[in-house]
This record gives sequence, C-alpha cells and structure tokens, in this order.
Amino acid sequence: MARRPRRARTGTKAPAAAPATPYIKRRLPFFDALDEEQLIKLESQVDWMFENIGFAFRDDPEATRIWQEAGVKMVGDKVFADAQWVRAQCAKAPSEFTQLARNPERSVVIGGDNQVFAPIYGAPFVRDLEGGRRYATFDDFEKLVKLTHMHPNLHHSGLVIAEPTDIPVSKRHLDMVYAHMTLNDKPHLGAITEKSRAQDSVDMAEILHGKETMDNNVVIMANVNTNSPLLIDRVVTEAIQVYSSRGQAMVVTPFILTGAMGPVSTAAAVAQAMAEAMICCAFAQLVRPGAPFVMGNFLSSMSLKSGAPTFGMPEPVLSNYLIGQLARRVNLPLRCGGSLTASKVEDGQAAYESADSMHSTMLAGSHFTLHAAGWLEGGLATGFEKLVMDADRLGSYQKILGGLDMSEDQFARDAFEEVEPGGHFLGSAHTMRHYQNAFYDAQLSDSENVESWEEKGSQDMRQRAFHKWNAMLDAYEQPAMDPGTKEALDAYVAKRKAELPDAWY
Repeated sequence: MARRPRRARTGTKAPAAAPATPYIKRRLPFFDALDEEQLIKLESQVDWMFENIGFAFRDDPEATRIWQEAGVKMVGDKVFADAQWVRAQCAKAPSEFTQLARNPERSVVIGGDNQVFAPIYGAPFVRDLEGGRRYATFDDFEKLVKLTHMHPNLHHSGLVIAEPTDIPVSKRHLDMVYAHMTLNDKPHLGAITEKSRAQDSVDMAEILHGKETMDNNVVIMANVNTNSPLLIDRVVTEAIQVYSSRGQAMVVTPFILTGAMGPVSTAAAVAQAMAEAMICCAFAQLVRPGAPFVMGNFLSSMSLKSGAPTFGMPEPVLSNYLIGQLARRVNLPLRCGGSLTASKVEDGQAAYESADSMHSTMLAGSHFTLHAAGWLEGGLATGFEKLVMDADRLGSYQKILGGLDMSEDQFARDAFEEVEPGGHFLGSAHTMRHYQNAFYDAQLSDSENVESWEEKGSQDMRQRAFHKWNAMLDAYEQPAMDPGTKEALDAYVAKRKAELPDAWY
C-alpha cells in the first residue's frame, strides 16, 4: 500500500521508546462505595444466581463433560452450582501473577496493588485527521502496534488494536500475533475467536518464550466475552481449555448493556456480571486448578429511546466502584474498560465521557484496563489521535496512583528557610532539585499564552495529536529479536497459512 504524504509538522518531539515504568504500583487507597451490609446483599444475589438461575454452557460437549465429571448439577445445558463450591473454586486462582514480556524490563504484574493499561480492542474501523473514518487495514494495525510499543503510558499492547479487514478472517490472527511479537516487546494477548486460532497463539508464544519458560510462567493472556445474559458459549469454553490448560491467563468479561443483556437496575447487572465471570473462573479451575484468571467487567448503560449504547454515564461509573469492591472480596484480579465514549471524534463529548469512565476505572482498582486509549464510536473505531491523547492523560493517572510522597525532602524545609517573606520559590535549591519531575508534563496540552499559541498555528489538541503520532512513527525503531526465534515464528506462520483456506467470515 502506498504511503500517504504527510503534512508538515512543527515543534513535535517523539518520545523515547523505553517506558518510565513497566506497570503502575498503586499507593493510592481504593475507592470503596459500599458498606458491608450492601456488599453482603450483592453477594447474596450472586449466590442466588448460581443456585437458582443457572448458566447455559452451550455447543461444547467437552465443557459438558468437564462439568459432569465435577459432579455439578446440570439441567439440559444449564449449570446450577452450590455458591460456596463456586467460591472455593475461584479461591484456587492466584490473586496476583506476572505476565512475562519478551523484553524482561517490560513484564507486568497483574493483581494486588498493580495496574496495567492497554489500548482499545476489537474496532473494525480507524479514524485520523488526514484519512478520516475507514475500515482498518493491516498497515493501520501495524502503525497502532508501533505506537503502543513506543508510548510510555501504555504497559501492554493488547491484540486487536484495530481489526485488519484486508486479511482473511481465517488467517489474520496469525499476522496480528506475529506483529505484536516482532514490532513490539511489551506483553500482549492471543486470539480467541476459534479454538485453532487460540492454539496458534499459544504455540507461537511457546516459540517466542521457550517451552520451559512457558511451563512455569504466564507469557500470554486472552480476553473473551460471555454471551450475556447467562450464556457461556463455545468460544469462551474452548478458549479457557486452550489457555488455562497450558497455565496461561484467561480474562473473561461479561459484556452487559443494561436494559438489553442485563436488567436496567445497576445492582442486578453488577451481580449478573460477577456471577457470569465467577462461573467461568470455576470452569477454568476444573480445567487446571490454579490457572490464572482475571475477572472482567464491562457494564454500559444504553439509551432506552434508541437502544444505542452510552458511555461515561453515572450508572456504569458507579458499577466500576462496586465491581472493584466485589472483586477484592473474592481475591481475583479485575479487568475493566477504560477511556470509553460514544462520540465519533475527539470532541468535548469524548473528553467528558472518557475522563469519567477512565477515572472511575482507576479509582475502582482495575488491575488490567483494556480500552485505556484509542476508543471512539462505542468501540467501533480506533482513533489515532484519540490513542495518543488518551495515553497522554494516562500519565496523569499514573502520577495520582503513586500517592503522596512523604519523604523528608518533600517538606521543603530548606526552601522555607531560604525564601524571604513575599519572595518566590522559583530559584530555590529545592525547586532546582525537583523542577524536572515535580509536576506531570502533559505533552499534548498547551498552557502557554494565546500569543504563543497563535504563533504556532492556533492548533487544537486533535491537531497536536496528529503531529505527535506521525512523529512517533517516524522515530520508531523495531526492537531486536533473536534471529533464530524470528525464523521459527516465520516458519510457523507460513506453514499455518498454507494449511488454512481463505475465509472472510
């Protein structure tokens, strides 16, 4: 594909590829919205659903066999389980684990007091200021992987940052996983849409990291959605069987639009989300006791007039806080959505909705935040400008999560002794020691006077972001990889592509 000519850029600096920190070590307390009595009521609803409502595990005879061997009650394809048994199964999963990156300095810890930010997942369209909205191609996908690799505030590269629609569905998972492994050295996810694609991802991860390393560590994760309400289909159960059986981490996320895939009441929808995720965790533990598992949560409201999903609204914001408390009580790592918006472009609506959604996700204690950057149009489009705009703000969240530094030097006693009444601290020794990192520097914000802003072309943030991501791509350098490993990955991908017929659905 021919490369588009780019507009002139002024005053744009590309950041270094190395991240400031590979993940966030949280020091800020969690925000707990509920008291003990309220939490017990929600947990009672979850337990009631296990024992009285049940969950359908459909179209996977092997999943049925696993449940039957465990002695769990089944009526048709519906599983009814003792609530305390489900909780005991969930307790077998680790509360914290490390996902290794091929660059050891970029490995991440998921769970506990740690938080990891990853970009948008699954959009079929992309959008940028120059090219507008269009179906994503593999060229777009590779650019987004490179940007994620470079940005210091994104700790994990996810997988489907945008869906490369110019590659057959049957083969695109191979190209996507390969791109994450070769263009990027942060941790990433694997494919889940079909069992053989999940297996390809696991096989490629074994080539990249080596069998012995994979036998003893998490080197790849996978994210899959339940078919809410109350249906766990074959895509979920087969993905769990592939990844969990190999000791790799599963993220299972109920995708609930309240009013459609769940009740309109937030309390009921939160309990449904907990129950769907926990029954999948129990299943993963039957596949392999101790298999790492991340409890996902994606609750969104909807317009009851049009049926359109809405984001950044008060009910989903509240649900983040509630699910955070409940996840900590079952001692499982949590995944939530991030900078979500229904807006089509990076406008005021996008800013407000994304900020409310991401801020609550941060305070709630999401350990693995998918969609932390790049989300537009209810998840249908990945915005190039939105990606770097969101990621810029993620740095401020990282500063907040670090909490208040109470070290002796932070009290600046020498500065008070140095500065006279009515003076200023700009030239004090304390300021000179800390001026480089005292405050978060939002690279895409313009805080200069209006005359300076006008001299630089009166650019808004979208325009500054456009120049930013283009400059980043100009400065991109592919991370080194062992030639033998790359040769083995090349051979695997070529072999599998030769075996698979082209299919576009």
